[in-house]
Amino acid sequence: MTSENLRYYPIFSLLEPEFMSKIHMVFVYGSSEKCGLIVTKDGILYALGNNKLGGLGIGDSQGTLYPTIVEVLSGKDIKTFAYGSGGHVLALTSKGEVYSWGCNTYRQLGHQTTDRTYHVPTSVHMNLNEDLIVDIACGTNHTLALTANGKVYAWGKKYDEETNSNSSITNVVRATPTNSSVTLIHCILTEKFVCISCGDKFSVAVKDNGEVYSWGDNSCGQLGLGNTSQIKEHPSKVTALAEVLIKKVVCGYGHCLALSDEGNLYVWGANNYGQLGLDTNLNVYIPVKLKVPEMRRVLDIAAFHYGNISVAMGDGNLIFMWGHCLGLSIKVPTITRLKSIYDAQLHSEGPSYLNDCVKQAFDDPSTSDLTIQVQGKPIHVHKFILKIRCEYFKTMLQEPWEENKQCVIKHELFSYDTYRAFLKYLYTDDFDLPLENTLELLKLADAYNLDQLKSHCTQVIIGNITVENVLSLYTKAIAFEFTNLKECCFNFAVKHMIAVIHSLGFVELDASIMKDFVIKAIEAGAFKT
Repeated sequence: MTSENLRYYPIFSLLEPEFMSKIHMVFVYGSSEKCGLIVTKDGILYALGNNKLGGLGIGDSQGTLYPTIVEVLSGKDIKTFAYGSGGHVLALTSKGEVYSWGCNTYRQLGHQTTDRTYHVPTSVHMNLNEDLIVDIACGTNHTLALTANGKVYAWGKKYDEETNSNSSITNVVRATPTNSSVTLIHCILTEKFVCISCGDKFSVAVKDNGEVYSWGDNSCGQLGLGNTSQIKEHPSKVTALAEVLIKKVVCGYGHCLALSDEGNLYVWGANNYGQLGLDTNLNVYIPVKLKVPEMRRVLDIAAFHYGNISVAMGDGNLIFMWGHCLGLSIKVPTITRLKSIYDAQLHSEGPSYLNDCVKQAFDDPSTSDLTIQVQGKPIHVHKFILKIRCEYFKTMLQEPWEENKQCVIKHELFSYDTYRAFLKYLYTDDFDLPLENTLELLKLADAYNLDQLKSHCTQVIIGNITVENVLSLYTKAIAFEFTNLKECCFNFAVKHMIAVIHSLGFVELDASIMKDFVIKAIEAGAFKT
């Protein structure tokens, strides 16, 4: 992820420009992307955001709005991170060392103890006989590690078909030492694996000869074996791909994408959101070739174990996306203006990048089938777009309203500039408003239950907090019951307390709000010397 995209994530909105200029690598994870790890150019690791179950690795379970150094991993030359949506995090160093922290309910951290939570990164000990870990991957509650010699190790939760219950992995060949919770996957161990990926409850690995093996949950046909047998405890060869040389596989929650050496894309598994790109919602139990002429040769692919999104990069570095995007079911690969395949993560909660033709249709009277009149000014829109993007309009534009063939709606509750920006957002997932109008747009988004727009507005407002306006925004956040904005304003004020109490905003603060603010500031230690 590039630093220019950090502004799309609320957790990074308070970062100072000077700090952002020092960023080398960023990893965003957690529910609604509320956790972040930052490696600076000097090799220091920082964490910020939600710290439930110790997922930040900073020694406790207290969240933080500002970057906090992760001492154990600073200076370790981090190569990559991996995250399990069950609450565990891993880091891999350039020397092949693996560290893990967070939730350990199913021993998904790979440690020998049964402690349920690790608040600091702890080394995962494996007897590799001078082999080296070169990649890591996480499912919801399980973990894989790939060595330079092509061996795959696993640990964490497995589904026990016989008892229909959950347990730690047991039915695999154990690595040494024997009391370790890390296990060596039993397969054709003389062969070399070169790629690993995890879905929610299943795993896939690719060998150096292009063969694909899969194991774990198969309830949606995500193992690509032609059936929906509940579980495969040991890796099985995906024979439907026997004549294809696969070089990479990625897993979504219950589906898979596979990229061949010729640039062809194969898909299989769950398809309830159209994530296979086949223009249907039917699950597919055996790999099928996805033909998208616009892509031509596929260069790279991505999916996320906690989601139902599929992403591919085609010729010209064009990024295509399909599946469960921003609450919609996109059943065919759709071109976007993303710069990287991994920026698709933004689409789970953040702003999206819709097709240009949709954007250009906004306020176009030649194609519009509905006019919304605000303060006497017309805005030309399309019922279809409004209904699929906003539940409010979906309900309003149903029968018997549709039978009336009404073509004009008058609206007076919000200003023209704000309401026009709101309607344009439904087409573009973006807006450009002064701060005062952004506050009004936040109120509108709250009234219409548009969580993505609320998040977008909040992060824009947070990014424009200053000493002069923080208490005014704090007051409005209280009045509108915007808890997240209120907390961000409060934390900003505490950080700049001396300047804030000397500002005009402090003098003009309502007496009851001032009293409550000062009490909370004292409790937060703002006045300690």
